[in-house]
Amino acid sequence: MNLRRDVFQAIADPTRRTILLLVASQAMTAGAIAAKFDTARPTVSKHLQILTECELLRQEQNGREIYYHLNPLKMKEIADFVEPFRMLWEERFNKLESIMKQYKPDK
Repeated sequence: MNLRRDVFQAIADPTRRTILLLVASQAMTAGAIAAKFDTARPTVSKHLQILTECELLRQEQNGREIYYHLNPLKMKEIADFVEPFRMLWEERFNKLESIMKQYKPDK
């Protein structure tokens, strides 16, 4: 059975979120990524496979090495989904701040 995964299933796992943070600043090989974790390399490879299937990571062959890069277009898809929620909470916090500035405690 072939499970269809989406970006939100992929980022639900803390290890995969850590991998995304690692490759956000520079491309890395699977070995370099695996070295950052205390888990078996096949486990990290499975996480890389899921992130690649969801297109959050891109692979680039350079000689014998495969480098993993962050896919900013897919990350933007996540950011676009989260943005209305961020705006909603920002608006609520701004209202709370306004109320708190007007509050005068009884002495």
